[in-house]
Amino acid sequence: MVADRMAEQAVAAAPVVLDRYMAALNARDAAALAATLHFPHYRLSGGRTCVWQEPDAYFADFLARAGEGWLHGAWISHTPIAASAEKVHLDVVSARYRVDTTPLGRFRSLGIAAPLGGRWAAQARSSFAD
Repeated sequence: MVADRMAEQAVAAAPVVLDRYMAALNARDAAALAATLHFPHYRLSGGRTCVWQEPDAYFADFLARAGEGWLHGAWISHTPIAASAEKVHLDVVSARYRVDTTPLGRFRSLGIAAPLGGRWAAQARSSFAD
């Protein structure tokens, strides 16, 4: 079926977006990071919803939350759990590490990637991270 094939293509596209996100984050490349997100971008965490209307503040806000000594992040897993041609929900586990390679934390999230405007990017997430 066409719908099944389109969902399969979506499932293949979504993890690529997340891998580009992590590479840009670790490179501290704010422009490349913003290119992996749709704006407005939504994040639910700690009983609050954060909305970034434009990409300008996104990276600075991440650094403020990342923790002292943050060096890089890594995906433990990003597993699609529901998909259609219009979006993919992913069960995501990430980790943050200090300069000395010790862990700052491990976090589970629900990520949503979508092809808005013909471009796959992360649209929203619900996170247990600060």
